[in-house]
Amino acid sequence: MSNPWRFVHTGRRSGVMNMAVDEAIMIAQHEGRVPPTVRFYNWLPGTLSVGYFQKAAKEIDFDAVGRHNVGFVRRPTGGRAVLHDREVTYSLVVPETYPGLPKHVDEGYRVLSEGLLYGFQRLGLEAEMTGGYQLAAGETPQAARLSRSAACFDSPSRYELTVEGRKIAGSAQMRSRGIVLQHGSIPVDNQTELLFELLQFADSRSRQRWQKVVEEKAVAINDALRLKNGREVSLEEAEEAFRVGFAEAFGVPLAAEPLTAYEEELAEELVRTKYGTEEWNRSR
Repeated sequence: MSNPWRFVHTGRRSGVMNMAVDEAIMIAQHEGRVPPTVRFYNWLPGTLSVGYFQKAAKEIDFDAVGRHNVGFVRRPTGGRAVLHDREVTYSLVVPETYPGLPKHVDEGYRVLSEGLLYGFQRLGLEAEMTGGYQLAAGETPQAARLSRSAACFDSPSRYELTVEGRKIAGSAQMRSRGIVLQHGSIPVDNQTELLFELLQFADSRSRQRWQKVVEEKAVAINDALRLKNGREVSLEEAEEAFRVGFAEAFGVPLAAEPLTAYEEELAEELVRTKYGTEEWNRSR
């Protein structure tokens, strides 16, 4: 049996702390202190995150963010704005040299996202991976490996997950010092209306038009289940399905452990010096 990976659930934390923890795990793994890690986390309060390259001042309505008591943070990864609240949020931290992990970023997405396909199957949803890749019923992990708005969920990118052609999960990836971080958002319940209240548009008609586009192109887990006349699931049920899905996809046991004291201390430092600063969050 393969050596176990670590499974960490860090619960509800602020957006700036959640981004700091992801980076702290990367650093700890680079230093050989922790094994490959699957992490689930929640947000307190609900938080709007933007991609590393987004121009926050141009695309985000910070007055609305304040009125709705929503947190704000810039991710270290690319992509567009995501409202994190009623969702499964995951991160994977693994060495670039891990057996079977392609060096090309797009192919890396495909391999690291297979656990999501298994998770959706456990929830009764037949998800597909964009880019021509689809997990067939009963397929093993080994065989499986052989025009936009400011919002992330307006359209699927290559190797992202869709149900009936509608995007159901968004992920982003970065590589640094030989370590890969992939993290992503899987909405359990629809938050599109609030998301679009937090974004800047030229006028209300533009806002309504783009909101309609996203609602047509994206779907949350419980929306998809209702369309199939299925039973809605709780956040906890969804998290458990994806935890098992990752273990199945990678063919490794996931040992439940907390963050190390070193990771917690490093995350606090990263909040002070990076993720909690105006310079990081708003300067682009």
